[in-house]
Amino acid sequence: MTAPRILTAALAATFLSLSGAAMADTNLPPMISVTGEATINAAPDLAQIDGGVTTDAKTAREASDANNATMGRVLLALQGAGIAEKDYQTSRLSLSPQYANPGPNRNGPPVVSGYRASNRVTVKLRDVSKVAGIIDALVAAGANDIGNIQFAVSNTSKLLDEARPKAIADARRKAEIYAKAAGVALGDPVSISEGGGFAPPVQLARKASMDFASAPVAPGEETLHINVSVSWGIKAAAQ
Repeated sequence: MTAPRILTAALAATFLSLSGAAMADTNLPPMISVTGEATINAAPDLAQIDGGVTTDAKTAREASDANNATMGRVLLALQGAGIAEKDYQTSRLSLSPQYANPGPNRNGPPVVSGYRASNRVTVKLRDVSKVAGIIDALVAAGANDIGNIQFAVSNTSKLLDEARPKAIADARRKAEIYAKAAGVALGDPVSISEGGGFAPPVQLARKASMDFASAPVAPGEETLHINVSVSWGIKAAAQ
């Protein structure tokens, strides 16, 4: 056999082998595949607050110095409220010029009218009952920008473990409905895969002013979700 014929025969054998493997992969047993869902509610036990100070002044130095002084009082207020240093950190620091429109009777670009300094700190609270009190302390110390209040659940893994059997039970309930409608019975599970478990954070974005002190804050509850995809083999229904 010549070399070209040998190569042709080898390619043909490879094609047949691959074709057989592909056919084998698609020769799946009869099954019913469904997605089960479960939720569980939990009261949040963690909170996070962003508090900041924004200061306007004629010069950059004046804006920066005034902002630093006020932010220093804010940090002292956090310490006085019993917040550990590891639970708060600077999240944004900026100093930028502010521009004024030259007016309709004047030509040229806008001119610098002053400067704005901003400093924000993110505070983690391990006791959600302290949220309102910390907001009061921040505002009293001079914070004029409070926002992005978030509540979260710390033990989500344990709570989702409680929801997982419920998700499997929900999947079986759906599969049994389909099996009965199709005139078959469920066999053993063929595959089980988790689609995702999550707890979306509860956010409450607000701007603070001096009249924001003592504002009521309600953490409410969070809903944790779990999804699971299950495939069951099927068999003839009992007569």
